[in-house]
Amino acid sequence: MSSTVGAADRLRAAIRDIPDFPKPGIIFKDITPILGDPTLFSAAIELFVERYRPQRIRKVAAMESRGFIFGAPLAAGIGAGFVPLRKHGKLPHTTLAESFTLEYGAETLEIHTDAIHPGERVLVIDDLLATGGTAAAAVKLVEKTGGEVIEIAFLVELAFLRGRERLGDIPTFAIVRFD
Repeated sequence: MSSTVGAADRLRAAIRDIPDFPKPGIIFKDITPILGDPTLFSAAIELFVERYRPQRIRKVAAMESRGFIFGAPLAAGIGAGFVPLRKHGKLPHTTLAESFTLEYGAETLEIHTDAIHPGERVLVIDDLLATGGTAAAAVKLVEKTGGEVIEIAFLVELAFLRGRERLGDIPTFAIVRFD
């Protein structure tokens, strides 16, 4: 436990604030220092792997694009398949779609219709939870395929934006939380 807390503290300390990005009044939480440091990046992936390895997860569904950074190595680390949730028009096969609103506009996510089989245990992951729009859309897509969302995971949660509330009763986990 203490090593987990220590790793989470090191990750939190590496996240830098960028004021007025992408627009005035927003303080952007920049995770690129974590991504650029192999020790920190490995620590983040290992925290996720330790949490999810025993949970019999069959698929890890990650949102474009920064969710891919964490989702793919996590899936490999726990022996699960990886499912990319992409922006509209980016997947080459038959898809299901879900539209949602973001802090800065509207977007649509898509999933291949055969990416998840009915009853499969699925972890949804992204880099950051803000208002919850992207994560809620991802959950809906997984459910449309018949998958069972076990939990939604994030590297960072901006708790003051109350995105967790938009996700209902689905368990939600974040390594670093800003209140």
